[in-house]
Amino acid sequence: MKTIVLTIDSTCPESEAIRRAADVIRAGGLVAFPTETVYGVGANGLDPAAVARIFAAKGRPATNPVILHVADPLCMLNVAASWPETAAKLAARFWPGPLTLVVAKRPEVPDIVTAGGPTVAIRCPSHPVARALIRAAGVPIAAPSANRTTELSPTRAEHVLKGLDGRIDLLLDGGPCPGGLESTVVDVTVSSVRLLRHGLISVPMLEAVVGQVLIDVSSGGAARSPGQMEKHYSPRTELRLVEADAIVEDLLEARRAGKRVGSVMFHGVGLVPANAIHVSLPADPALAASLLYETLFRLDGSGLDLILVGRPPGGPEWAAVRDRLTRAASRPPGDAGR
Repeated sequence: MKTIVLTIDSTCPESEAIRRAADVIRAGGLVAFPTETVYGVGANGLDPAAVARIFAAKGRPATNPVILHVADPLCMLNVAASWPETAAKLAARFWPGPLTLVVAKRPEVPDIVTAGGPTVAIRCPSHPVARALIRAAGVPIAAPSANRTTELSPTRAEHVLKGLDGRIDLLLDGGPCPGGLESTVVDVTVSSVRLLRHGLISVPMLEAVVGQVLIDVSSGGAARSPGQMEKHYSPRTELRLVEADAIVEDLLEARRAGKRVGSVMFHGVGLVPANAIHVSLPADPALAASLLYETLFRLDGSGLDLILVGRPPGGPEWAAVRDRLTRAASRPPGDAGR
């Protein structure tokens, strides 16, 4: 059965479309919807059977927790057992917005949401469609990105359908997501705030509010945050991350080997081989982030054998883009590539 798609105004969501989507959530179904980061696939976050449908639809491992989305900052009281001062400071500065806070969970939060752990990841999104849907549903919505596990996160409705058509009940098409990358995740249950996933809010932005932030984005075992798997955010076409000044040589070598190859860079590279599919993304990190997944989706659908990506610039403002590309290019032991 195909997924029902409803087009919705991203700035002033129509009440009838929101009502239909909220009804699906309350009935234990799955709804994909836009946020300011990427599209999420949502279910009633307090219903373990509904959340289990998310894991089945995505092929998501049980060791990977999901984020609970709340409509307003005060709604965190329904799922958080405690709210440290650092959480209050960060929420006051960045909520609603692309920041997820990991805190101790209340007993009402199902174990499937938290990968069996004692903490829960909470976010208050700023996108009008997301907030309207959560309010209308009347429950926190568990919502990871609306894609099959390890694949590219969707920033447009058509991206959602590539992976989840027929696996979810309803899709609210609110147009492109403005941010383009997933939320920043920080753990505030410890004495020193720890960053668990890079995102649209950079480390310097966090440190301006709470002081030093430690970085712990490693993978392995049951995670405290989504986005920590070694292989993640990946196109189906093989993606290789290379040094920016070597990309032309690598392009030529791949072409000599008979491969159909495309490339992505974050600044000019000089001469590109004839007939190469080349995309130059902006040198501005926020603009580049907003276009990254859309660009990779386009190249992934171009019949290529290989996508070469030049390493993005250094600096904390590029950390999220570097993180996504590093995970996209990862080939863990036993992975023979696609």
